[in-house]
Amino acid sequence: MIPGALPALRRGAPLVAYRALARAALRSLLAYQVTFLFGVLASVFSALAMLYLWHAVLGSSATSQGFDWPHMKAYLLVAFAAGSLPSSWVDYRMAFRIQRGEVALDLVRPVDYQAARFAEAVGFAVYELGTALVVVAVAAVAFGGIPGPPLGTLPLLVLSVLLVLPLRFGIVYASAMAVFWTQNYVGVQAGRVALVSLFSGALVPLAFLPHWLHVLAAALPFAGMASTPALLFAGELDGRAAVVAVAVQAAWTVALWLGTRALWSAASRQLTVHGG
Repeated sequence: MIPGALPALRRGAPLVAYRALARAALRSLLAYQVTFLFGVLASVFSALAMLYLWHAVLGSSATSQGFDWPHMKAYLLVAFAAGSLPSSWVDYRMAFRIQRGEVALDLVRPVDYQAARFAEAVGFAVYELGTALVVVAVAAVAFGGIPGPPLGTLPLLVLSVLLVLPLRFGIVYASAMAVFWTQNYVGVQAGRVALVSLFSGALVPLAFLPHWLHVLAAALPFAGMASTPALLFAGELDGRAAVVAVAVQAAWTVALWLGTRALWSAASRQLTVHGG
């Protein structure tokens, strides 16, 4: 093969190749039906426990930090669904291939590495989102339903929801590449989960944090992973603040895609230097 032909082939890889990767990723999850069932049950219990906790905090009529119980339910369930994307299948699969040196095989495949991993994340997301929607439906029925999103912010909500997966993928992809330097992923993954859980608003709405921490968290990429779409759905974010929040979410999505592309370039050079 002539020099430069492989990179050109990767850039021009047909869409069908990425669709095949997404389908393969989805089938790899659906092949384990017992795991799927227990995953759904665990998610149901987790969502119900979270709702019971906040119901005890807020009660049926109390309001705190602008949230009443109906809108807190909506916020929590949307944040829960957003937080399920993508799962540990994405980062652990990538990290283990790097750790075992199998990533060298990925380098010679005629597809872009980053786009291929994102295609797999999309395939996993079909399973994850389907499971999350089942859980949300069960939890919503168990707690008497949730109010719908305001029609005025619906376009921003749709855009925000579409940005969740590529934004979360950017963080997961970057953390998995840390294995090139750490040789182990357990600690990196635990640290990432802790940061995302706190600063995304999935564990506690950002409004409940100290003001300085709330402002900091709103400017970080994590808020767009759960807090922004959840606040839009719950009607707690509108007007200029809603536009700014979605703009920050979009900016971080692009920045992470380009930044992790540069990081992968540096990491793959290190792989070549050390011989695999």
